Amino acid sequence: MAIVTVGYVVVGILLSVGIFFFVVTRGTLIMRGLFSRDDSCRSYVYPAYSNMGLIRLIDFQPMISAILLFQYRKLVDRIVREIERTEMRHRETLITSCAFGNIIPRVVESALSCGGHSVTIADIITNELVHAERKLGKRGAQVKFVEDNATDMQMKDWSVSLNVMFFLLHELPHELKTRALVEAGRVLVPGGKLILAEFHRPTPLLLRMLSYTYFKVFEPFGLELWDAYDPVALLGE
Repeated sequence: MAIVTVGYVVVGILLSVGIFFFVVTRGTLIMRGLFSRDDSCRSYVYPAYSNMGLIRLIDFQPMISAILLFQYRKLVDRIVREIERTEMRHRETLITSCAFGNIIPRVVESALSCGGHSVTIADIITNELVHAERKLGKRGAQVKFVEDNATDMQMKDWSVSLNVMFFLLHELPHELKTRALVEAGRVLVPGGKLILAEFHRPTPLLLRMLSYTYFKVFEPFGLELWDAYDPVALLGE
């Protein structure tokens, strides 16, 4: 009986967490679609990414790691290694859109420690920039925080040598994905480097089924990255 009771409690907790995340993510988009015709980039921003209380509640490293199937650390480590093998002395780095977890502090630290001249963090949501600055501590004084739209950036052509875009595309519909990538390339100097981290279509069947369910419920635009939309092919055009 005790085991059954514990099972019900666990199921109840999981359902509650799932409902909570649905409400602060896709559920909000559905309601916006019913009552608003706004199709700007801001209309696709979840409350989880704009409300400071929700940002602080959700930005918990173990939770973020679990969402990425415990591959978060490997992804960030690989990005840092790529930065370290890039000539960064006296060069500018851009982080296009904030992200949860420790990706921003690690990218900033790596870029500046390798001799980088400056780091700019651009995001369409002011609270995300405020939250990112708090994570950086003393390093925050060496970073420029800019409220900007990844799909229509105000930065000049050829402004940065390195651009890091971490899990942004899956939150945007097809046409905005393309615009974000075009802008990401536009601001890079000739020979610059774009580091793009995103979801992909898993090979193992069970993992693919679980991922499909997750995307269908919480991140419907992410499924485009499985077949209909290939950012690597677009960048090669």
